[in-house]
Amino acid sequence: MKEVLPKGHKKLLNAWAFYDWANSVYSLVIASAIFPLFYGALFRGAGIEEIEVFGMLLRRSPLIFYTTAIAFLVVAIISPILSGVADYLGNKKFFLKLFCYIGALSTIGLYWFSLEHIYWSLLLYLLGLVGFWGSLVFYNSYLPDVAFPKQHDAISAKGYSLGYVGSVLLLVVCLAMILGYESFGFKDEAMPTRLSFVLTGVWWIGFSQYTYAYLPKGNKSRGKLTSTVLFNGFRELRGIWQSMQNQLRLKKYLYAFFVYSMAVQTVMLAAAYFGEQELEWGSDSERTTGLIVSILLIQLVAVLGAVLTSRLSARVGNLKALVIINIVWILICAWAYFVYTPFQFYFTAGFVGLVMGGIQSLSRSTYAKFLPKDTLDTTSYFSFYDVAEKIGIIIGMFLYGFVEEITGSMRFSIVFLIVFFVAGVILLKRVPRERTVV
Repeated sequence: MKEVLPKGHKKLLNAWAFYDWANSVYSLVIASAIFPLFYGALFRGAGIEEIEVFGMLLRRSPLIFYTTAIAFLVVAIISPILSGVADYLGNKKFFLKLFCYIGALSTIGLYWFSLEHIYWSLLLYLLGLVGFWGSLVFYNSYLPDVAFPKQHDAISAKGYSLGYVGSVLLLVVCLAMILGYESFGFKDEAMPTRLSFVLTGVWWIGFSQYTYAYLPKGNKSRGKLTSTVLFNGFRELRGIWQSMQNQLRLKKYLYAFFVYSMAVQTVMLAAAYFGEQELEWGSDSERTTGLIVSILLIQLVAVLGAVLTSRLSARVGNLKALVIINIVWILICAWAYFVYTPFQFYFTAGFVGLVMGGIQSLSRSTYAKFLPKDTLDTTSYFSFYDVAEKIGIIIGMFLYGFVEEITGSMRFSIVFLIVFFVAGVILLKRVPRERTVV
């Protein structure tokens, strides 16, 4: 049994941040790089663009977007229940592990993904998303427990940076297997692509053990679990919302976060599918190499972006930094409509990297800073934060898929998201600079 480390201890902070190293491989390999290529190749190999699901003919991209939205709906519903149980039993670590293992094992199960068994395949994809995002509910809630307010920005940025570096390392290994499949003894690139999903799940489970070794179990247990406790999460969310009515800055910031995060997360979840489907690649091998190189570029630049954002927030303040980053996102979305060539996509990817990690880490640490002083029940506050984020993603992914369905192009979907970034800037400008109680 590892020693119990005090809040703010360097080893405890590093252990918390290291979970980003463990789980970020999912967001890169599955959500961003290899799976979108694999998914598109399945449809191209079958010579189809639509598939019948529950009696409806759906285009391949909207199908995966709608599945993603349903996964986030599941997370949004079960997170309040489980966070309430975790807070009552004082065992956040158990639920962090539970979602980790659900997500990682489902990711390994993607090895068997096929169009012939589309329902089973989509279920595995859905459970992978539920596991990944569900674990983040409890992971994020640990931040105020392990770090003091003055440490939030730096350790949050360190977590994202570790995640980008670790996920890039695994992606390079997977890319080497796929592009050099003959050297590894494979007949084609299909098998190493499927093995990439297995490696991702094993990496996630394996490296997360370091985090579990040092994170505290949670708050003190309040007693045995009863049936009424299952709904404590929703009651606590209602209580958090009521308490926010007296915390004007926190409430207005959450409004802004909800709107701009809706667009940020949608772009990040759909970007690889945009690149795979909308660009003029010369061949399948060029598509594979080019898209993964662009994703690698995003990840590498994002490490620098997270650090620069932390420094920017230290100089101009968190809110002004978030306004600046949202303006950059507006320009990126407007430019994306005119992106057709790989070179243009690489150029865009560089700017996406600069603002991708920065806006995530800064949003998380800003919310932690704006919590009422001496807050002990951080799980409920961060559950509220995560539910708001998930509802935004549900809306964003459904709208993104719907716009593509009716227009036939994701370009119009990307441009449509500008509305949310503009609204986010306006709402951020309305957040009071000082702690305000109404």
